[in-house]
Amino acid sequence: MIKSKIKWAALGGLILSLLSLLVHLLLAKYSTADLRKAWTGPGADFTVKSSRESARYRKLWGNVKPLDSLQPYANPRSSRYPVPNEQNNGFIYAKIFGGFEKIRSSICDLVTISRLLNATLVIPEIQESTRSKGISSKFRSFSYLYNEDQFIAALTKDVIVVRSLPKSLKEARKRNEFPTFKPKRSTSPSFYIREILPKLRKNKVVGLVLTDGGCLQSILPASMAEYQRLRCRVAFHALHFRPEIQALGHRMVERLRTWGQPYLAFHPGLTRDALAYHGCAELFQDVHTELIQYRRAQMIKRGILKEELSIDSYLKRGNGSCPLMPEEVGLLLRAMGYPPKTIIYLAGSETFGGQRVMIPLRAMYANLVDRTSLCSKQELSNLIGPETPLPPDEFQPPPTKSKDQLEDEWKRAGPRPRPLPPPPDRPIYRHEKEGWYGWITEADREPDPSPSDLRMHAHRLLWEALDYIVSVEADAFFPGFNNDGSGSPDFSSLVMGNRLYEMASVRTYRPDRKVLAELFSNISDHLYYPRRNWTLSVQEHLNKSLSEEGLVRESRLSKPTSFLSHPLPECSCRTSESSKIPIAVKDENDRLLYGGEDECPKWMQHGLTSVSAVAVTKEDGNVGENESSEDEPDLDGQQESDEMGNRTDSNSPSDQDEEMDPDD
Repeated sequence: MIKSKIKWAALGGLILSLLSLLVHLLLAKYSTADLRKAWTGPGADFTVKSSRESARYRKLWGNVKPLDSLQPYANPRSSRYPVPNEQNNGFIYAKIFGGFEKIRSSICDLVTISRLLNATLVIPEIQESTRSKGISSKFRSFSYLYNEDQFIAALTKDVIVVRSLPKSLKEARKRNEFPTFKPKRSTSPSFYIREILPKLRKNKVVGLVLTDGGCLQSILPASMAEYQRLRCRVAFHALHFRPEIQALGHRMVERLRTWGQPYLAFHPGLTRDALAYHGCAELFQDVHTELIQYRRAQMIKRGILKEELSIDSYLKRGNGSCPLMPEEVGLLLRAMGYPPKTIIYLAGSETFGGQRVMIPLRAMYANLVDRTSLCSKQELSNLIGPETPLPPDEFQPPPTKSKDQLEDEWKRAGPRPRPLPPPPDRPIYRHEKEGWYGWITEADREPDPSPSDLRMHAHRLLWEALDYIVSVEADAFFPGFNNDGSGSPDFSSLVMGNRLYEMASVRTYRPDRKVLAELFSNISDHLYYPRRNWTLSVQEHLNKSLSEEGLVRESRLSKPTSFLSHPLPECSCRTSESSKIPIAVKDENDRLLYGGEDECPKWMQHGLTSVSAVAVTKEDGNVGENESSEDEPDLDGQQESDEMGNRTDSNSPSDQDEEMDPDD
């Protein structure tokens, strides 16, 4: 009897366990389905409420009203702007060295110089994407990145552009019969008229080698305003990426838009060269510090730098010479009120320090995405095209060193920080020697780039082109490191200049790193729990950076070194509806930096008036909804719930990424 009761109890317990398991499985299934259904982007209710243009939404994503009157207008304005003639002074060919930013800036200067010298421009050779770098054979160096047909057609009324020299001149070029010059980015127009034009007329061909990110000074005399507008026509109308890049870039933007939420683009600017140039090695640790110091030593040896090798990085950071770290940018965005669900697009093909430096930002903003999370591997592979397989990289383990040899090397290494030598009895693992920094544990000299490294550098041009498209189209843009003081063009400045030209009123932050460094030093002991007055100070500074005050400050810093980063006032006009005309700002040489824009032509103002009337009609239709009291807490309530630890985004883009190695 007792045994039968035990059996029935055991059977009942088993049945209850099965029912409990079944209920848990059903709950898990339907809750997951509901979460997926709710996930149309990082926050479904945000989509409905943000579309009503609430006050909170306008504060984070709305246009900057004082800049609404600025419109792009780079057309020739002089009645005497002759069309180029084939009977000109000769041909100019060029080789361009450097990365994405230097290439773009150099091409714009080349076209301007060709117009100045009345010469035919041969499509320049981009050395980073030549066949010797292992790129696909279906591309030439220029067409690997840009659309040749569009480039030639868009400049028909400005400069004659040809794909190559005539056959007879090609042979002479191979024999080095033509003079070649290496102008700097600060070269004046008078140099070309005085030095190069006579040799061009004599030889009919002149070669230029550009390694400095340009070949013409940024600010030109007022009498040469048409040449500045030509720069804008090249940068913003003629230099289109090849169709495959354009298509994939716009698909990436569409995928970000389909999540039903605005997105912010952020470019960290953490490149090894920039960090080495400004002496920011101490902001990193371990092997990264030594890699930066090695590059800095090379710059000093080549005469690029005139400073000491060892320098106080925190002092440089205090005066704004070092980039904002991703963690600091995350804190600034939180202080501005951007909720943790905000989509942030991470631009830049190189982030020195790898995913490790992005961990704090990703912890604050889980929806941190980049091209790898928006594009499939097949899409990126199609962009590259068919490439010849590289020879296998056979790993050769280093010869074993004795304990005496290791101790002797350590004593001779000097006071500079070096990683500790491995114990003699520990094996040398393969990953310690194959990494991009593995050489620094065994040698004092960085090895020459391998074929795979050269190919990777060419691929970076494509990745930065995609990032450029997404950043220009972003609802807001935040630079981590622009106007670094080196004088070379940088990615963030080019994006900011393009946004200023096409859509001056969109939200483009222009932070003063020196001011922000002082603000961060005030809360170094309680970084994640700042006082309210600190938050208000950050909001005040960043809001000013969006407005004319920030634009004027930016013009003083960026335009003297890069015209494309601040193409005002030459390439813009103002609508007559603007109630307040800004005061003209000039530099110490009485050259115009901001203000003094011409009034937009009537045909342009008529079109803008029609568009604004339609927008006002739509806005009036939603007035009742905008004034609704339930609109205001759309982001406030969302931010509060997130800050208390209850995550509402169940399937964020970051959850779709593959696991990333923090040591990458």
